[in-house]
Amino acid sequence: MTTNPHLRTDPVRSGTRDLEQASLVVYAVHGRGQHPQFMADVAHRIEEPDTAYLLPGADGNSWYPRSFLAPLEDNEPCLGHALETVDTHLSWIASQGVPTERTVLLGFSQGACLLAEYLLRTGHRCGGAALLTGGYLGPEEKSWAALGHSFGGMPVLLATSARDEWVPLSRVHATTEAFVELGASVRLHVDDDPDHHINDDVLGYTRELFDTITTRR
Repeated sequence: MTTNPHLRTDPVRSGTRDLEQASLVVYAVHGRGQHPQFMADVAHRIEEPDTAYLLPGADGNSWYPRSFLAPLEDNEPCLGHALETVDTHLSWIASQGVPTERTVLLGFSQGACLLAEYLLRTGHRCGGAALLTGGYLGPEEKSWAALGHSFGGMPVLLATSARDEWVPLSRVHATTEAFVELGASVRLHVDDDPDHHINDDVLGYTRELFDTITTRR
C-alpha cells in the first residue's frame, strides 16, 4: 500500500465524455476543506461540452496543513505527497492515450496553489491551466528562471480578487510574473469580489481558456 495518503482513493470522474473521447480532459483540484464534488459543481457551471474531468480528493480534505505562505518545510511531508499525487494522476491520464495538448489543469484556492507550485517546479507542459485564487508556495517571492523551464506559450489564466483574505494579491502578481518569465502566455484577471469563491466572471474566463485550447489543437 502506498504511503501517500492522497493516492489511497481514486479520483472521481465527471463531465460529458469519457477521457478517451473528450475534446478536453480537465484535471480539477479542490481547495482546503473541500472535496471533489466542489469541482464537479464548478464543471457543471462551466457547461463546456465534450469535456471530461478527473477530480482528485485530498486526504482529510486538505493537501497540506499550513498556509501556502508558510516555510516549505512546515508543509512537509504533506506537500511532497500532494505534488506526487498530481504527477501520478497526470501520468495516468497520459497513459490512457490523452495527448498533453488535450489536458488542462484547473485549481481553486489551495488547489490552485498546489498546481502553480507543481507547474513552476516541473515545467510540465499541457494544453493550459486555470489557477483561480492561488499562487506558488513559500514565504518569499522568488525567481524561477534558474530552473530553465520553458512553457512555450502555454496559456495560463490567473484570476483572483484584490480583496481576498487568504491569497495576497502580491503573490498572485509574483506568480503571474513567474509564468511569464518561463514563457507562458498569461492572462491575469483581478476583480473586487469580497467573497472567496469562483464567481461567474471567472467561470467565463475559464470557459474562454478552454475554448482557446480546443481551437489551437
